[in-house]
Amino acid sequence: MSLTASLTKVRPDVVEPVTVAVIGTGAIGRDLVSKIDRSPALECRLVAGRNPESAGLRYAESLGYATTADGIEAVLAAPRPFDVVFDATSAASHRDHWPLLEPLGTLVIDLTPSKVGQMVAPTVTGLSAATGRNVNLISCGGQASVPVTHALAARFPVTYIEVVSTVASDVAGRATRLNLDEYVATTGHAVTAFSGVSDVKAILNISPAVPPATFRTAVHARMAGADAAAVRAVVDGVAEEVRSFAPGYEVTACTAVGDLVTITLQVLAHSDVLPPYAGNLDIINSAAVMVAEQYAARPDRASRTGVTS
Repeated sequence: MSLTASLTKVRPDVVEPVTVAVIGTGAIGRDLVSKIDRSPALECRLVAGRNPESAGLRYAESLGYATTADGIEAVLAAPRPFDVVFDATSAASHRDHWPLLEPLGTLVIDLTPSKVGQMVAPTVTGLSAATGRNVNLISCGGQASVPVTHALAARFPVTYIEVVSTVASDVAGRATRLNLDEYVATTGHAVTAFSGVSDVKAILNISPAVPPATFRTAVHARMAGADAAAVRAVVDGVAEEVRSFAPGYEVTACTAVGDLVTITLQVLAHSDVLPPYAGNLDIINSAAVMVAEQYAARPDRASRTGVTS
């Protein structure tokens, strides 16, 4: 199906949805397309990959969307710029993509740990916080942990934070494995940036366990005089906020022993295409769609892009 095939889905309940393109057709791209398909504010006009036989392209075609195996070149060649471009490729690829996309005036939502754009965690930064044209969603571990570490540091004298995420091997695709160093660096950077704690460590485990491991993130924090009940109250409040866009987000454990607090977070995927244990993909895609929907509601959107839908 070509870009000009005009096979996009127009939703009658939305007068002027934003036009979007997705670059990347792995598991994260496939789930992203499914979430965009459910959004009345977003109109997917192109799904671009490199492998013409990828499951992501086949899935997008099954929904009636225009697809291409020409990658970003097809996005750049579109007759009119898209309002939003989601980049679900790799950190290295995004660093190449951004200089090409920047002149278009589009909003680029980066789902890779490239650390190029403005970092956003919806419940921490607020939905309208993004002021630049490149928004970075940090990492799946960042989306799970930053709300908690930010809240803990705001309430307690935290001196050390360690974030350990575990994802199932079969939902850690090629891009994730290529991004391991960037993932660790960007997640740690985000935890420091949003908590103010400089002594931070981030770890990612890719588990080959059978049955597959559900996505979990453990947050270990050092703080003097830690009170388990007070910590739990803060963490439960954070979890309720995160569930506004990622309903599978849960606190499964919260303990305080001496000055060490340990919080275990689990995310179950609410997805049309992902298994429940793939909460790592679900939470970052849910955050990305929320950012795009908030952008769609901005009254100054047309003037910022220089184009209309």
